Amino acid sequence: MTLIIAGTVRVPPENVESLRPHMVTVLASNRAEDGCETFVFSEDVGDPGLIHIFEVWRDQAALSAHGQSEHLKAWRAAGEALGVSERRLSLYEVASQRPL
Repeated sequence: MTLIIAGTVRVPPENVESLRPHMVTVLASNRAEDGCETFVFSEDVGDPGLIHIFEVWRDQAALSAHGQSEHLKAWRAAGEALGVSERRLSLYEVASQRPL
């Protein structure tokens, strides 16, 4: 079953530029993982410091492996150091999919 994670994190606006290289690094590492179909960060243009996250994973096994990855641990440490907070992510289990 395909899994989607969607949500936001908040970073102090003055730390967004310092966080950006860490976002680029973890983005590339996540996208290279087996089972990662989509991984995106986007900055909210109307709310400085609000970062949207959207992920699509092939299945629970791929997501579980991702959760143990070293690059995710490094991302979390960098985020903590730069004040990332208000982590609001939701997991959606997708039973079917079709193009619109």
